[in-house]
Amino acid sequence: MIVYEDIISGDELWSDSYRCIELFNGCLWEVEGKWVVKGGHIEVVDIVDNFRLQEQPAYDKKQFIGWVKRYIKNLTAKLEGDKADEFKKNVEAATKFLMSKLNDLQFFVGESMHDDGATVMAYYKDGATDPTFLYFAHGLNGVKH
Repeated sequence: MIVYEDIISGDELWSDSYRCIELFNGCLWEVEGKWVVKGGHIEVVDIVDNFRLQEQPAYDKKQFIGWVKRYIKNLTAKLEGDKADEFKKNVEAATKFLMSKLNDLQFFVGESMHDDGATVMAYYKDGATDPTFLYFAHGLNGVKH
């Protein structure tokens, strides 16, 4: 199994045991979560529970733009060569997509709640009952477990 860790905080955010679709030339990963029953009677979202994601208050447009600018700057500094170029080339379209869904998004951070780390976004796609999670792919490092 490959577990994807935030390259800034080191937090584990998801694994390849979930279905994933690449968006915007691989800039965003769309990962399907599921509501599951834990311990016989508590309903939780599997990705949130398995990776101890911490829900954050919703961002308004100004807060989101501030966060995304800071994250792009911090992440670009960690990327090398082609990866940095690829990210810069596709991040604007990915960000516009996220902005178009801003009112529908839930926000999560990893277990450490690192200020500069990745923010994971989730929404309910086209009336779905299970959430879809969105990750900036370039901010993750796959580690074999």
